[in-house]
Amino acid sequence: MSEPEVTEAQQEALKSADEARVAKAAAQFRKRSQRVQRLRRVLPIIILLIAGSAVTWVVFRSVMSGVERRANESRELRLDNPMFHGQDAQGRSFRIGAEGAIRSAETNQYRLVKPLLELNLGGQKITKLTADGGTYNEGERKVIIGPNVSISDGGSGFILKTDEAVIDTSTGIVTGNKGVHGTGPLGTINASAYAIHDQGRRVEFKGQGDQKISGTINPSGSSR
Repeated sequence: MSEPEVTEAQQEALKSADEARVAKAAAQFRKRSQRVQRLRRVLPIIILLIAGSAVTWVVFRSVMSGVERRANESRELRLDNPMFHGQDAQGRSFRIGAEGAIRSAETNQYRLVKPLLELNLGGQKITKLTADGGTYNEGERKVIIGPNVSISDGGSGFILKTDEAVIDTSTGIVTGNKGVHGTGPLGTINASAYAIHDQGRRVEFKGQGDQKISGTINPSGSSR
């Protein structure tokens, strides 16, 4: 059985269809090629914009941090060689001095540089405390100093070395629980915690762990 002959019209139709498919494929290729070319031009710009935005944000945050820091510093009150005077509930005087002090506008606390505290200025025997730094909360009437605290207790004659001292200026009591080493008329003592009452008239020591020392020193003739 012989295949039917393809007429000239049919051949022309097939040829036109092939040409149309080729033209369509070529148009699609050109369209994709143009899109790729546009992306090649646009993508570097987008990358540069993103990178520039990141750098701008970092610079902006750095500038704002500097502005905020300077604003906070401008609200701080810096004092050279300040001296605070006061009395406890029993009318005994105390004095808080330092090489420098910075008052925070937010908390109204003073950061002390090289503080020096003197208790019971009206008597002959004065308890002195020195340290590398500290804070003074005038509202709560509390001073916390440290590290490298040295306490020269005029009542007991002891010299105490510790990492921290907490002074309640309303009562005049000095306490600490970060360990203490003392030397004085009765020898040496090591303890975990201490408390100085009556502005040096009574010194209590407490021990824990390897530091078992505990007791109270009431120096004779320590009236002020």
